[in-house]
Amino acid sequence: MASMFKKKEPNVIATQKVKDLVDEKFKLDDKSILSIAELNCHKPDCPPKETVITIRDINGNAINWRIHKPINEIVDEDINSLDEKKGSN
Repeated sequence: MASMFKKKEPNVIATQKVKDLVDEKFKLDDKSILSIAELNCHKPDCPPKETVITIRDINGNAINWRIHKPINEIVDEDINSLDEKKGSN
């Protein structure tokens, strides 16, 4: 029962890989904030895990994408298919 509340350690290598791929694709400047989060879903119609990627610029504008995979399963093609104009908010 104690493991139910144990916090999972982040996969630093996989997270950095995704950050590098996003940075390379969108040519982020030093003032942009890139956030990557892996979320669990407990609703019947959603995937068990998804990764949310957010880029926020200095003006506070943000663009979000959801990839229906855990961070460690994201591949180059997943990032290359992201469209800057079609992020989900």
